Amino acid sequence: GMLKDGYKHLSGLEEAVIKNIEACKALSQLTRTSLGPHGMNKMVINHLERLFVTSDAATILNELEVQHPAAKLVALAAKSQQEELGDGTNLVVSLAGELMSHADELIREGLHPSEIIEGYAKASEKVLQLLPTLVLPGSEKIDVKNETEVAAALKASVAAKQYGYEDLLAPLVAKACIEVCPPNPNNFNVDNVRVCKVTGGGIHQSAVVNGLVIKRDTEGTVKSATDAKVAVYADAVDTLSTETKGTVLIENAEQLETYSKSEEDKMEAYIKGIADAGAKVVVSGGSFGEMALHFIERYGLLAVKIVSKFELRRFCRATGAVGLVKAEPPSADELGYIKDIRVEEYGDTLVTVIRQDEKVSKIATLLLRASTDNMLDNIERALDDGVNSYKILTRDPRRLPAGGATELELARLLSEFGKKETGLDQYAVKKFATALEIVPRILCENAGMNPEQILPQLYTAHASGSATIGVDIEENGVKDLTPDGYSDLYDVKYWAIKLCVDAVVTVLRVDQIIMAKQAGGPKTANKPAMDED
Repeated sequence: GMLKDGYKHLSGLEEAVIKNIEACKALSQLTRTSLGPHGMNKMVINHLERLFVTSDAATILNELEVQHPAAKLVALAAKSQQEELGDGTNLVVSLAGELMSHADELIREGLHPSEIIEGYAKASEKVLQLLPTLVLPGSEKIDVKNETEVAAALKASVAAKQYGYEDLLAPLVAKACIEVCPPNPNNFNVDNVRVCKVTGGGIHQSAVVNGLVIKRDTEGTVKSATDAKVAVYADAVDTLSTETKGTVLIENAEQLETYSKSEEDKMEAYIKGIADAGAKVVVSGGSFGEMALHFIERYGLLAVKIVSKFELRRFCRATGAVGLVKAEPPSADELGYIKDIRVEEYGDTLVTVIRQDEKVSKIATLLLRASTDNMLDNIERALDDGVNSYKILTRDPRRLPAGGATELELARLLSEFGKKETGLDQYAVKKFATALEIVPRILCENAGMNPEQILPQLYTAHASGSATIGVDIEENGVKDLTPDGYSDLYDVKYWAIKLCVDAVVTVLRVDQIIMAKQAGGPKTANKPAMDED
């Protein structure tokens, strides 16, 4: 044939298009049951045999190695949603799967993919025009420095991951974000809100610490310092062996005695230099040598070891210190400043807490307590979404009705719009409207309600003009969730729909798949797992 041996060439509707659609549907089937507050958890065991139990779509997609090229496109769309907005990944995948399965029906009914694409593009354009009209009145303005307002805005985002704890966690996130929010809120940096997970205790003991928390004890016996200057070394504070080999000839006893003396003197001079520079705290990215520690103790310095280089960078940012790479005493402008550093005990874990003056740095740490590591991971994911939502609030505070109300209203308006269309793409527009029902439908299914009963109730309410009525998972009915303080962020919805439609249209545009034989020799089984780095 035309192609080399081992090439796979799939073309035509059945082979290429339908196969791609199947793959995307399978992916969405996987994550959609995790949507919303009553979302189910997934157990994912990744290639390094680490277990994840989570309902966070971003984590699930991250840990699954999606092999199929078409499904990969959807996963990538979800990934860009996660990176840009930090929330709404599940919406992207679920909606994509739903749009795909409707496209499947239309293709089987005899429509050409290009007509479907046209219809979808038209529908998504219309949806993005309609979206601003559904914004909750009064949500355009928000004081991003006001804890109660912010907590109310973040509530839905946290509730979707940790349902039942949102009233506890949302104010925590709000407090931490406001602590680190710069005078111009647009410059808010997500990285300045850290999370430190300490096993033991209960969620209610979680707190916000203004400053950094390092999850280890200090090295020496000095456990606290206030108003201290800091010297930060990127390498180990230790005497290193020389690069060149040298031979030492010792001729008499006193040379033998004084042999190691000079090493000690050097080390003492080094540590004394640090102390004389005014530093009370020494931070190292590597280890502290025994002799170094001896002199650090003698001069009463506090020694902290920070293994992660990212954490070390954050520490420098929090203290204004310069990370030194050569072993010599710091100059005055290379020293950082700490208002207060001390070792505190949470449960049975010792952590070093660095508290700062407002003026020096803006870093806050959410200190999480929970009974299991798994629980901690899940809370961390919920808080991550919350912090990301705060970032969105600083840029665009508009919010939309929650509980599937927005999607249902869009579906209703879109099917009206579809009825007025004339070409063949009207079928695709109507299917797009049906696909939007997926959100209220999934919310019902995940909460164990019957969507066939609830959706008509929603439609009736919306048709009579109450566009904010959504699914009420508490009372198994429908109601407006806005008074309870639940609302979705406009930006998240907008981009989720946009990215999702982009991915779907790209997949539907494919009509042939040509795969080369995979390079390389035979695959070796069970080779030891390699790290990502």
